[in-house]
Amino acid sequence: MPPAKKTHQITINLEAGNASMMDLGKVLGQTGVNLVGVKRAYDEATAGQRGDVVPAVVTVRDDKSFELRLKTPPTAFLIRKALGGKGSQRPGHQSAGTLTRAQVRAIAERKLPDLNTTDLDAAERVVAGTARSMGLAVVD
Repeated sequence: MPPAKKTHQITINLEAGNASMMDLGKVLGQTGVNLVGVKRAYDEATAGQRGDVVPAVVTVRDDKSFELRLKTPPTAFLIRKALGGKGSQRPGHQSAGTLTRAQVRAIAERKLPDLNTTDLDAAERVVAGTARSMGLAVVD
């Protein structure tokens, strides 16, 4: 029997440890995959990160089996979390807060596996750029 072929590859962004069945159904319903199985696998894999938004790439095969690959939370989410939930989301908005270099470095270290660089300094520049695009200042 030939190996199952990949039919869908979809990225989901859900709350860690508590994925919404409604959101899963909207995104994965057309694939025919077992949504309860995906929810259980996602919730188990992300239980230690409750309260975060953890993206996962769901690969569905033609035999309706699936595979989950977890990613790191979005940079903007991590920045807002570092600010305690504050922070502008409107481009061009006056600076609504500041991030320290230490906060930027901590976020960059967490995001490093999913960035297209292995250099921590370059990762810090990526995070700082995201913060600036959110209307935040980065200070030393």
